[in-house]
Amino acid sequence: MGYKHPRPTKYTFKAKRGLSGLGLFTEMEIPRDEFVIEYWGTIVSDDEADEVGGKYLFRLENEKTILGNHKENKARLLNHSCKPNCVAEMDGKRIFIYARRKIQPSEELTYDYGKEYWADFIGQGCKCGHCKKKTHTQKKKLH
Repeated sequence: MGYKHPRPTKYTFKAKRGLSGLGLFTEMEIPRDEFVIEYWGTIVSDDEADEVGGKYLFRLENEKTILGNHKENKARLLNHSCKPNCVAEMDGKRIFIYARRKIQPSEELTYDYGKEYWADFIGQGCKCGHCKKKTHTQKKKLH
């Protein structure tokens, strides 16, 4: 990591079962556009990240990746959503998560992992809460 500590957050979170496995939930209301949490970890080359593997990887520019598998990195628990309440913004070699809208207490924090993630790692349809509801509604209309 190119810095000693992640940017501190003023919010408290709880890890629990979400729509797509273990997720991160806020215990406090978070206003729109507010800094939520930093996604952090050891920065390695993309080749090293491919060797390590795992699901807590965040690709940066210049063929670098953050290995976010540290248990202290609570941001690793943010799940994907096609209709997220957060957005990830890159600032050099750092990733900051901001609220896209006001987030209510007990709400799961999500951001859009991007099309490249799906193409490279998943390869099948999205199973986020938004897409599950959309699929369920479409199936109901067919019956």
